[in-house]
Amino acid sequence: MDEHLYEVRMKAVGRTIEALGKNNINAHFIPTVAEVKHEVAKRLKKGATVGVGGSASLEKAGILELLRSGDYAFLDRYAPNLSKEDIRQIFIASFGADVYLSGVNAITEHGELYCVDGNGNRVAALLYGPKEVLIVASWDKIVPNLKEAALRVKRVAAPTNATRLKKKTHCTEHGYCVSAVVDDDHLMALEAGLCEDTICANYVVLSNQRFINRITVLIVGESFGY
Repeated sequence: MDEHLYEVRMKAVGRTIEALGKNNINAHFIPTVAEVKHEVAKRLKKGATVGVGGSASLEKAGILELLRSGDYAFLDRYAPNLSKEDIRQIFIASFGADVYLSGVNAITEHGELYCVDGNGNRVAALLYGPKEVLIVASWDKIVPNLKEAALRVKRVAAPTNATRLKKKTHCTEHGYCVSAVVDDDHLMALEAGLCEDTICANYVVLSNQRFINRITVLIVGESFGY
């Protein structure tokens, strides 16, 4: 990356880390994706019960491989031959995990974490339950404010994830949300009934945290994930 562009990006990272800290959310910069797995491993105790939210970022960073090493009690939602009830029980067990790992859809420079979910199990665990939450996110997910966070989901995260999950949605067909704009009447959510198979069902903003040091965000200085 051009050194001047890198300097500008790092200023945004610095503003974001400072703002997250003011909201009682720990945040650290990790220069490369290759370093993420080692950084996560340092933060996990052997034998810890670990759950994960659905996240392309965790897979790209090699975190799922780490969790399957045998060193942890991994609540593996992706294990083969699981029934829908098996997966539901894993989601429920994850609320009591020692550590919950996840991605995030956007991070604002105001110090907010913005998440949009289909089932809602990920945002539920981020809000309450697991003793510790560890979020891995590319610096591409930093946006100035919540409006830009919502637009990022509509333009990037939702179309890409819906395509990955093979959903029959407007955004998989056209590459953008059926509700492509954000206005005062539709700040985050879709108009009722507008997209039947939507993965954008639950919208959560995590701001000031009551449980200090529960959430840690690792912001990675490379592009990966959605």
